[in-house]
Amino acid sequence: MIFVDLFNTLLTQPLFNIMVWLYDVVPGNDLGVAIIILTIIIRVVLYPLSAQSIRGQKALQELQPKIEALKKKYKDDREAQAREMMALYKAEKVNPLSSCLPLLIQLPFLIAVFHVFSRGFHAENLSMLYAFVPNPGMLDPIAFGFLDLAAPNTVLAVATGLAQFWQTKMLVHKRQPSVSGSKDENMMAMMNKQMLYVMPVVTTVISISLPSGLVLYWFLTTILTLLQQQLMFKKPAAQSVVTATTHEDVK
Repeated sequence: MIFVDLFNTLLTQPLFNIMVWLYDVVPGNDLGVAIIILTIIIRVVLYPLSAQSIRGQKALQELQPKIEALKKKYKDDREAQAREMMALYKAEKVNPLSSCLPLLIQLPFLIAVFHVFSRGFHAENLSMLYAFVPNPGMLDPIAFGFLDLAAPNTVLAVATGLAQFWQTKMLVHKRQPSVSGSKDENMMAMMNKQMLYVMPVVTTVISISLPSGLVLYWFLTTILTLLQQQLMFKKPAAQSVVTATTHEDVK
């Protein structure tokens, strides 16, 4: 109970207050516009964590064939396998937890946003407002003149699933480099393909039952993450060309 109260005080209540304040100041008191701005604010705050996660996912993906080759080579010696994998991570300067920890740190924000949008549309929750945030009396859930943010919306849910598909495809569409002795490359490709199609379906199914306000946040977060991936994936491409040229010169 103490943890829940602390969580609400540190995350849920501040996010709710920011959303209501934005609702008060945006033209036409459009809650949809307030959610868009709130999403951008959250993404800016969490940008370093999400950037680290994306870099970690990409690095681990590129190392996967070498990892599978080590698993095959040392399949009967777990200790040697673990030792060689750690040596590989060290040589490639890759932290195997780099893609997971930032996501775990972001999880409390996602839970807080869920609480904000799942109960924040009711007038009684306006008692959560700070003294300096004007009380609008009620929050009009109709956004952009047609979207009821308090009710589920199938079209928005499907759009969120498609955005999830696009984001996942960007992570797995590149062919993994071939490594001799790695018979599990096809298995990895199959797992990537399953993730590519299963995650968007799961996202859509879950989103269909959620308030559209939360799904709108989910959709916008996915789009912004996708754009961030696009920007980050362009930079390593140019750097890898320089690195490859440098190696050739050394040889």
